[in-house]
Amino acid sequence: MPTKIKAAEDAAAGKDADVGVAPALSVERQLELYREMTLIRLFEEEAERQYKAARIGGYCHLSSGQEAATVGTVEALEPDDLLITGYRCHGFALARGVPADAVMAELFGRRDGCAHGRGGSMHLLDVSRGYYGGWGIVGGQLPIATGMGLSLVRRGAPQAVLCELGDGAVNMGAWHESLNLAAVWQLPVVFLVVNNKYGMGTSVERASAEPDFFKRAAAYRIAGERVDGNDLEAVIEVSSRLLAEAREQRKPAVLEVLTYRYRGHSVADAGLAYRTREEIDERRKLDPLVRTQERLRALGVAEAELEAAERQAADTVAAAVEFAESNPAPELDRLAAGVYAEGSASQFERMLPGSPQGERELVFAAGLGQ
Repeated sequence: MPTKIKAAEDAAAGKDADVGVAPALSVERQLELYREMTLIRLFEEEAERQYKAARIGGYCHLSSGQEAATVGTVEALEPDDLLITGYRCHGFALARGVPADAVMAELFGRRDGCAHGRGGSMHLLDVSRGYYGGWGIVGGQLPIATGMGLSLVRRGAPQAVLCELGDGAVNMGAWHESLNLAAVWQLPVVFLVVNNKYGMGTSVERASAEPDFFKRAAAYRIAGERVDGNDLEAVIEVSSRLLAEAREQRKPAVLEVLTYRYRGHSVADAGLAYRTREEIDERRKLDPLVRTQERLRALGVAEAELEAAERQAADTVAAAVEFAESNPAPELDRLAAGVYAEGSASQFERMLPGSPQGERELVFAAGLGQ
């Protein structure tokens, strides 16, 4: 029996609930989470269209197929918990409450994007919502998450850090260093491994001597668990428990969520050189949106309500594109503002915004594109 369902039954019977047990979700909240999952799916599909239309520059990594893993883990966060992710981050930003307008504008490189047009697809950010960004360097977010956990401990803050990474990052040196420190210092960090079966074009089995990533936690004597990342309810249950233990008992953990990405590693990758169409079609039978729809229908949600949630998500995405298209580009002389921390003038006094070699202003040569 799922933990949160048992908790609801215990509460109804007048029993005390266990510490850290996820609360039972109302049908209304489950429908809202389905809308969030649909928003992410439609947003990613639109992002691919806009990228191919050359309105989005740089790289663009989509998470279609991973919606339950994303929404379920973010649902388990408290408002003052901290979230940091890798570069497949559109869904995490949306699930954490960053407006779709601000996310799409950031992909377009516009002034009112959530990182003011300076980050783009891989570097979404909204500190006001406890989201400390997508990070473009594989594994680069792991030491930062560990430091965030140490900061919480030193300040006595009853919060937790959720650090998302892909299956490719578990073989980086930063993974070992970060887990070791988190264990030695008892830091409130849950390392969320989103295992979508492929790191770029290499399967997990080909790249990892131990492909069951949750088992690696044992090397550091911390908890390690695996969950079906396409089962929204199961993801919320396990995430809630591990995050509660991190907050309340300073227990770090590794949570591996098994899921699948339908698109390639990035929009530039067709995703068919290392897997077959038949494999993708087979995995689509486990689509998290379909599974969530089926559960909602079983709970009595009418088809009209599901369709309304889908229309609302589609309208939100359309409005986000319209906003991004009309939003101005960042001011040229502010593109590099914030690169150096306040108080670092003595070290970088010759480095004005955007001018690492001491230029007085940031300009683009007229013939740059020729």
